Amino acid sequence: METIQTWITTWLDPRVVGEAVMDWGGRILGALLIFIVGRILMRGLTTWATVAMRRVGMDDTLSRFLGNLLYIVLLVFLGLTVFQTLGVPTTNFLAIVGAAGLAVGLALKDSLANFSSGVMLVFFRPFKVGDQIDAAGTGGVVETIGIFNTVLKTADNRVINVPNSLVYSGTITNYNAESTRRIDLTIAIAYDADIPQAKSVIAAIVAAESRIHQHPAPEVAVQDLLPTAVTLAVRVWVQSGDYGGVRSDLLERIKRALDKYGLALTAEQRAVPAAQLVASK
Repeated sequence: METIQTWITTWLDPRVVGEAVMDWGGRILGALLIFIVGRILMRGLTTWATVAMRRVGMDDTLSRFLGNLLYIVLLVFLGLTVFQTLGVPTTNFLAIVGAAGLAVGLALKDSLANFSSGVMLVFFRPFKVGDQIDAAGTGGVVETIGIFNTVLKTADNRVINVPNSLVYSGTITNYNAESTRRIDLTIAIAYDADIPQAKSVIAAIVAAESRIHQHPAPEVAVQDLLPTAVTLAVRVWVQSGDYGGVRSDLLERIKRALDKYGLALTAEQRAVPAAQLVASK
């Protein structure tokens, strides 16, 4: 009982309380100041490093990823500095973190898999920011390649977040990996139509389109003889960015020309299953 009274009397001593308030108040204010100033400096340093990497010619995707990684590393050092300012022994803190590392690793195994996949995506670069891709069962234009996920934006302005592990472990189709793409169309004409005339009409439409490359040369050839139609294969090369527009324009112009010269399918022939007659992508 006397021990408790002595302890209470000691800690309620105004002098002791004043010293404790001054000591811990100074530590807390110092730690808070370090945290606020540190965050500002970290953001400035990260932005500067990202811009500097871009200026020396580093890929935008890689510079963003390394900038985010630098920010996390600096945040860890800032946290250790704040704990040290508060008087928490950093050696003990690191020991506790190390001991808990295994448990944390097991609990965050999916996040760690996403992180490692993000590193692989950045360094092997199967795609970059701005590319149109299909991956993990979805598709869109790459907005960002983050530490844990890849952000895609679809043509109808939806934003899709895909975990990096799903992207890297699956099949990736990059529509912008090359500067040019080939458009493949399958055009069906009437069975009794004049094939040379049909080819000539389509070739004239292709020749009139300035966005189509002449090397490799465009091709118009008989592809197949179906029960009620003859199919012609049209193959032309364009810039990757012109793919959709040129394909759409060709389909419209070819349809109008075939109707004009009486080479198109009749209504009865169009009743054939569409899978046999539709223009392929």
